[in-house]
Amino acid sequence: MISAFRNTLAGLVVAAAFAPAAMAQDTKNQGYLVDINGNVVTSSVTGLCVRTIEWTPARAAAAAACAKCTPDLCPKPEAKPAAKPAAKPEAKKPEAKPEAKKPAKPQMLNVELKIELQGIAFNKTELTDANKQELDKFLASLGPTKARGAVAVGAMVITGHTDRIGSDKYNKKLSEKRALYAKDYVVSKGIDQKVIFWEGKGEKQPIPVTKFCENKMKRAQLIECLAPNRRVTIEVVGRAVNLKPKPEAKPEAKPEAKPKPKAKP
Repeated sequence: MISAFRNTLAGLVVAAAFAPAAMAQDTKNQGYLVDINGNVVTSSVTGLCVRTIEWTPARAAAAAACAKCTPDLCPKPEAKPAAKPAAKPEAKKPEAKPEAKKPAKPQMLNVELKIELQGIAFNKTELTDANKQELDKFLASLGPTKARGAVAVGAMVITGHTDRIGSDKYNKKLSEKRALYAKDYVVSKGIDQKVIFWEGKGEKQPIPVTKFCENKMKRAQLIECLAPNRRVTIEVVGRAVNLKPKPEAKPEAKPEAKPKPKAKP
């Protein structure tokens, strides 16, 4: 308060000193002493603007010389609204890639194969060398060919048979042993034993041609005649890819309509 009073008093003294030269009042700087050019008079001692008795804080704030004389009272310039950040361009959605065509399911074939290994030695269970060669070719045929892929074996049925010489009970057991021997052989060649089914039929399913073998024949002759019945039958059921599928049938073209004859005048 004392400092403010001193400043005011100094201003009045200076105003009195400059009164003859600066009596004009400028409405733009009301409350301050101005010279004949309209400029606010400042004290040569303090450097402060010289105030008149009309000075008020409100007038000082509205004066043109506010920034020079009373910068603390000057109205603060309105803060400019912050510029909105430029909107980021929307990221382009990646173009949807065309769905890859699913490969067509392969056409499958049902495969049924059968072989009869005849001529097993009388009263024996083992396959002959000729039987084994036939069986090896049969198993090789399960591989891929030009028309189809390799056969996926679903089931292999092995059936043992005998001729009619001997009792039914004995022949039943002998036929089962023949089936088991063949089973072990194909397993040794890589066939999964889980898909193999075996049984013995004894003499119940003779080959028709052996009906002409008469019991009145000599034993050696009869044994030779009945040789086709001493056999093992192997049947395979499975699936394979068809390498030569049938082409799809094209829709029949409709016959073109014949133009109607023009009516005679």
